[in-house]
This record gives sequence, C-alpha cells and structure tokens, in this order.
Amino acid sequence: MDAKISKVGNVLVAEIEGRIDGVTAREFEDAVTSAIPDGGSPVVCDLSSVSYVSSAGLRSILVIAKRLSKADASFSICGLSGSVAEVFRVSGFDKIIKAHASREDALADAKG
Repeated sequence: MDAKISKVGNVLVAEIEGRIDGVTAREFEDAVTSAIPDGGSPVVCDLSSVSYVSSAGLRSILVIAKRLSKADASFSICGLSGSVAEVFRVSGFDKIIKAHASREDALADAKG
C-alpha cells in the first residue's frame, strides 16, 4: 500500500495504491489522518489504484469518515472499480460513504 497525499485548493487528496487489508489498513488510516489539519479539511480518497479492500480497510475508511464528520468536514471516495466496488456494494458502504466515479467529480463536490 502506498499513499500519496496532496492538496487541491483546500481539499486533501489521498491517492492510494495497492491493497488495504489487515496488514496495511492501519498504515493507510495513519497516512490520511496525520495529513488532516486541526479543524478538519475536506478529504477525497482516490481508490482507482486499489486492488483489494478487506474488512480492516473498510473499518479504517469508516474511522477517517467519522473523524471528519466530527470536524464538520466532508469525506468521499472515487475511482471504485471491479472487486473493490463490489466490496463497497455488498458491505453497504456505498450507502454510507459518498462515492464518485472520478476524482474531478469528487473534487467539485468537496469544494461545494
């Protein structure tokens, strides 16, 4: 798992690559949460280069989303495809985490 964190305006973009599983979920969670400034910031997680998400990965995504919700900051994901999209659908996460087809759509929504 590799996480590249950047800013587009006031939006934090986390571009994730590889697998988010029991081994890497904590690393993923720490990479994203440590980049969030005090007071929060909108966050977009680009998962287009993620090949697998386990239940531990889903938990980390939920932890990040809840932290941002408490700071009144938006959280969304983009780039879901294949088995990763299926995991989100089957788990019901597609109903609780805002998902966008593209990074551009996610950024437009995050910027309000």
